[in-house]
Amino acid sequence: MKLGLKYDEVRIVPFDSEWKVEFLNVKQEIQSVLEIDDNRIEHIGSTAIEGISAKPIIDILLGVDDFHKIDKEMEKKLRKIGFYRLRVERPNEVVFAKFTNETFEVKTHFIHAVSFKEELWKNLIFFRDYLNEHEGERMEYANMKEDYFRKNNSPNINEYTNFKDEFVKNIFAKRLL
Repeated sequence: MKLGLKYDEVRIVPFDSEWKVEFLNVKQEIQSVLEIDDNRIEHIGSTAIEGISAKPIIDILLGVDDFHKIDKEMEKKLRKIGFYRLRVERPNEVVFAKFTNETFEVKTHFIHAVSFKEELWKNLIFFRDYLNEHEGERMEYANMKEDYFRKNNSPNINEYTNFKDEFVKNIFAKRLL
């Protein structure tokens, strides 16, 4: 298993069952420094969806009491296991990344710290679970991503994210039905 993407690099690789093993290893590392309940650390993103291609980065959802109150102490603890807070501005979340080395050029893992069991937490968990339970939509998502890469030689992360946005929001909407 080879993880990692450079800044603004976007590519997908075939599903790898080792992604789940890697998540579990990193989950233990996070728990060792944060002393956080098991149910507050979840594997999300395409690497958590069975059988589909994904960006080779492990996405981890971290449920905190209030993402506005993530402090220097938490940042220091996560830095001990190689995670650094990014300057990414995202609504209702703080993002940390782990890199392959001290050059900070290639990211291998993301932690998305969000308020536990609030809207974003529920949507991200639902998206993962829904696609794992519904083969039709899972394959639609996989095919859509693969088609995108066949048609776009050098996409950037914003283009790719915007491309998937409508599909993702449609799945989120199913949670409220």
